[in-house]
Amino acid sequence: MEHKKEFEKAVEKKVENTVKKVVKVIAMVILGVLIFLLANYLLMRLWNWLMPDLFGVGTVTYWQALGIFILAKLLFGFGGGGGGKSKGGSSHKKKIKSSNKCTPWRRDFDEWKHYDQFWKEEGEEAFKAYVEKIKNENHDKAKEE
Repeated sequence: MEHKKEFEKAVEKKVENTVKKVVKVIAMVILGVLIFLLANYLLMRLWNWLMPDLFGVGTVTYWQALGIFILAKLLFGFGGGGGGKSKGGSSHKKKIKSSNKCTPWRRDFDEWKHYDQFWKEEGEEAFKAYVEKIKNENHDKAKEE
């Protein structure tokens, strides 16, 4: 008897979880449709507010706005962004990350964190010595000519 009650409770839990999942899926589908319809309505309102004044075009109905929305999605993409998932292998972002073309520059950039300290300790004197060296080299070249 106890085994039968445990089995019934397990089946009830499975059915309950399945019903919850189905309700969530239905709610998400309804929410998605509502968001799509709202986006289409907003497109129609924006078009009718801006386009006639800016470009002299006529106003559109809800169904014409739906057509414009679908056409724009077909022409400009659905905005998924890829997220690193591409059908043809690795994505462009992965190629950039994996390429080591910039690593020497990154190493050089890491060394610049010591620049301020160097300039305080040795910079001005080293710069003055460098300027004097250049002046002397230019002076020597002028004498040779």
